[in-house]
Amino acid sequence: MSAPMMVLATSASERSDLNLRPGVTDISQEVYGLHMMMFYICIAIAVIVFGVMFYSMVKHRKSKGAKPAHFHDNVKVEIAWTVVPFLILIAMAVPAANTLIEMEDASKADITVLVTGSQWKWHYKYMDNDVEFFSTMATQQEQIRNKFTKGENYLLEVDRPLVIPTGKKVRFLITSDDVIHSWWVPDFAVKKDANPGFINEAWTNVNVPGVYRGQCAELCGKDHGFMPIVVIAKDPVDYAAWIDEQEAIALRAKEEEQRLLAMNMSMEELMADGKRVHEAVCAACHMPNGEGLAGVFPAIKGSSIALNDKPAHIDIIVYGKAGTAMQSFAKQLTMSEIAAVVTYQRNAWGNNTGDMVQAKDVNAIMNGN
Repeated sequence: MSAPMMVLATSASERSDLNLRPGVTDISQEVYGLHMMMFYICIAIAVIVFGVMFYSMVKHRKSKGAKPAHFHDNVKVEIAWTVVPFLILIAMAVPAANTLIEMEDASKADITVLVTGSQWKWHYKYMDNDVEFFSTMATQQEQIRNKFTKGENYLLEVDRPLVIPTGKKVRFLITSDDVIHSWWVPDFAVKKDANPGFINEAWTNVNVPGVYRGQCAELCGKDHGFMPIVVIAKDPVDYAAWIDEQEAIALRAKEEEQRLLAMNMSMEELMADGKRVHEAVCAACHMPNGEGLAGVFPAIKGSSIALNDKPAHIDIIVYGKAGTAMQSFAKQLTMSEIAAVVTYQRNAWGNNTGDMVQAKDVNAIMNGN
């Protein structure tokens, strides 16, 4: 960071509701410094221009007997009002261009994370490790409905935050699997669109351990306001321990999934687990009572797919439906959870088909059988 920008960044307030925040990375400090430098330049220009204007209005007003002068071209004045703004723009453009180039340079990263936006959650995949997970909002529905007092981090809390190490360059590959989202963490000075079919790059190098929050910054549907981002920056040693723990959890989950493929759950177990999954994942669109939202999201209660076509019911949860808000849940839910929620939806709210779906049935659909 240049000396003038450092002075501007460090002399300003650390946090203000009326100003850009300095952030916790070198890049965010540079952005803040540029912002303040240009702000002060604009103030200086405004003071000079309006100062001369008001001075002229008072000093040369008609009531004091001022007589208007008659003059035409003045080469020196025309050169001055062309050259001076040009020099000011150059003084602003050079440091801004340098910062923008640095912001776009995601090369030589220590860690790469694939960030995928979907309606309405984020999926993180660590490209250098066998770790991936969905991150969804954890704010209670009772707070949203004003039944409970809103918490300190209302609408800015998630069930599984992204974890990165401090002092390391982390590259983000940002994309989407449905509509346009935008991954935005103000403290990192990172805001990149997540476009379906494209991959945008961004990066950060966090200096200070802590919890940093952001949001989706692109209108992406009815639950756009419920797509928070939480990033925890850990010391490299703690981060390495966290990665090892997550890889061990993923391995155990795969082993458990294989075990469940060889066994059958009872109707009571399927219904209990299915109700939990439906209320956590499906109820936002299809409602807890399965009646959906008329004209927006179809009802499951009494629907043809829930009463008749069991393979199609499994298929739509596994693969989603193109051209609709119904996305694939193959990565978000385990095979046993998909089996349980299909069983629940086929037997709840008066559907009462008596059908039981097991993990092996879901596995067969996933394998094209």
